[in-house]
Amino acid sequence: MDDTSFLRIQGLRKSYEDVDALRGVDLSLARGDFLCLFGPNGAGKTTLIKIVADLLKPTSGTVEISGGQNLDGGIRSRIGLISHQTLLYDELTAMENLQFYSSIYKIPDPEDKIDSLLHTVGLHNRRDERVSTFSAGMQQRLSIARALINDPVLLLLDEPYSGLDQFAATVLSNHLKELHARHRTIIMVTHNLTRGLETANRIGILSEGRLVYLKDRAEIDLRSFEDHYFTHMEAV
Repeated sequence: MDDTSFLRIQGLRKSYEDVDALRGVDLSLARGDFLCLFGPNGAGKTTLIKIVADLLKPTSGTVEISGGQNLDGGIRSRIGLISHQTLLYDELTAMENLQFYSSIYKIPDPEDKIDSLLHTVGLHNRRDERVSTFSAGMQQRLSIARALINDPVLLLLDEPYSGLDQFAATVLSNHLKELHARHRTIIMVTHNLTRGLETANRIGILSEGRLVYLKDRAEIDLRSFEDHYFTHMEAV
């Protein structure tokens, strides 16, 4: 891994019996890069996120984060994940969920941070209510707070805008911009072209398990990118 790379993926493949979800993905991100990854359903986007998060083992290939081929306890504890699963405990309150994750990450004196995050996602007045009583959108908002509790240096987001109302979507976008300004490295998978193009500094397209497009946002002409993207969507 060169000195400028924070994350490097080389020759990443993942097969499920006779289905190839990833077919040799190569990708390098510098610290502070914000990559938005687009692609049709079944392109391998969620599989890629799970492998980078160390929730799924690749068939072959490597993922190196901050110079280490294997995720050690130090870097793993600084990864945040927002996925289709909220990773929340239904029978705990919003506050108790965040307290639980604070204890996992050994965050000292987390009360002020929990309080701030609950305000940020608009759930402070529901902090003592069980998650089982929350709507899907409220659970997704709490999941955002959960993913940020450890101040991640690498944030992975798989369709984070799914189920969010306009307020929560705006809160998330603003927080992502803030994290990017603080040089946090972010990979976001989304179908929302507007949100992705307005927040990320690198744009990619994953199609049929291959990274078929990767450019800096500043180099992209919006019209030509949309044509390129929809060409891959129509090919599925």
